[in-house]
Amino acid sequence: MHQLRRNRRLRTNDSIRSLVREHTITPNDFLVPLFVVEGNNVKQEIASMPGYYRYSLDLLKNEVKEVWAMGLKAVLLFVKVPDNLKDNKGTEALNPDGLMQRAIKTVKDVAPEMLVMTDVALDPYSSYGHDGIVEDGYIVNDPTCEVLAQMSLSHAKAGADFVAPSDMMDGRILAIRTLLEEENYKNTGIMSYSAKYASGFYGPFRDALDSAPGFGDKKTYQMDFANRDEAIKETLMDIEEGADIVMVKPGLAYLDIVRDVRDVVDVPVAVYQVSGEYAMLKAAAAKGWLDHDAIMMEQLIAFKRAGAQIIASYFAKDVVKLLG
Repeated sequence: MHQLRRNRRLRTNDSIRSLVREHTITPNDFLVPLFVVEGNNVKQEIASMPGYYRYSLDLLKNEVKEVWAMGLKAVLLFVKVPDNLKDNKGTEALNPDGLMQRAIKTVKDVAPEMLVMTDVALDPYSSYGHDGIVEDGYIVNDPTCEVLAQMSLSHAKAGADFVAPSDMMDGRILAIRTLLEEENYKNTGIMSYSAKYASGFYGPFRDALDSAPGFGDKKTYQMDFANRDEAIKETLMDIEEGADIVMVKPGLAYLDIVRDVRDVVDVPVAVYQVSGEYAMLKAAAAKGWLDHDAIMMEQLIAFKRAGAQIIASYFAKDVVKLLG
């Protein structure tokens, strides 16, 4: 009896493997996070994120030029706000001449066609390090949504293409979408962090922006990582309220959520390969325990295989260099 089907025929050599490969990675898959700080000629390496930096606006120009020249067409901006500008209501977030607003204009001046997305949350601006306004030790929802909507409008006026609310307040997508429509910013998109979990993977990011909570944790608004069905409820509500793109965060430990979301929505799905995921691979590779490039590509393909169409990743430049 001869075998008529031999699956290994399609794995015989690299040429046939490439021809039948189901998923690939290209520069078009990536959203590049960029960290911005005040000052001049500042390029600060983030200790817990080797090879990743905070940039002052003058050096941000060079980084954006490099990113664009590599074929990376979308960035996600985050700002490190000086402590003296922080308060409980995130007042500085609404400053038309604030760091985020100037960063948006800087990117657009350097690369007008670059897609600019902006982080919308109060934690970088909060004296408490929380994503919302604090009253009597509790993060209040509706007043926070009002500020987030005004912040989004400020970013749109500065030239942002998309705002990316990462706070997980109830109803904030509707508040943002409504205000943008009322102010005639109808073409400003919303990428919602729809399924953002209360995760231990965020530590290096909080180092980067000095945005760790000053008390307690974020479990009253970010999702319990034991929950799966809740992610679908949150995501569908965000779409109903006007989200154009939905995101799952973190990435690698939540591939099941990415797949679940992809199966039920008709909008693009993004995933965030977060700072802890980046830091772990960099640390293991530095020790010689893992092959950096091989694991990096395996993880990124896993996101695509799970159903993500957009990947926010600190590895974006590394990948493009590897792809040649």
